[in-house]
Amino acid sequence: MTIEEKNISPSMCGDEEDTTPLTLIRMLVEEKNFSENEIETGLTITTKFNNETVVSRITLVVRLGDRRIMILRYAPGSVVTRTRSAVAAARVLDDSYQIPLTVVTNGSEVEMLDNYTGKVLGRTFADIPSRQELAGMLDTLRFEPFTDGKKRERELRVLNAFDVDL
Repeated sequence: MTIEEKNISPSMCGDEEDTTPLTLIRMLVEEKNFSENEIETGLTITTKFNNETVVSRITLVVRLGDRRIMILRYAPGSVVTRTRSAVAAARVLDDSYQIPLTVVTNGSEVEMLDNYTGKVLGRTFADIPSRQELAGMLDTLRFEPFTDGKKRERELRVLNAFDVDL
């Protein structure tokens, strides 16, 4: 089944006119060998602090089996300014554990990060792991929950503050 047969469209990622999310899906399927069923679209995180409700969109989430392993957040502009909110999203999207990897892109620049250490693992699309590479990393990736509610709230506040104008 091709991407077109599944009717994956930019609107599934939150934007009718921007085709970059669709290009990212194609890359993951055609170059990185993920199946369409391993890519989630249309996820959001809603936060409310200081009477400001913010809906943060998660462009894509890659999963293997029953685990979300990597989020990809796309937004125009500087990748550096989007990194902190993307890491916060990966840390709070799933209630049972923090998603270990984040990829941030503006369509041309990329940063891939380890969400536990904050270490930059790559800066090109070629650095995004293939399905096989990601499967090989499963034993070394951490899927730890937040045990401290204050730290989780801090990440939600970061997400709210950074995404207020998106």
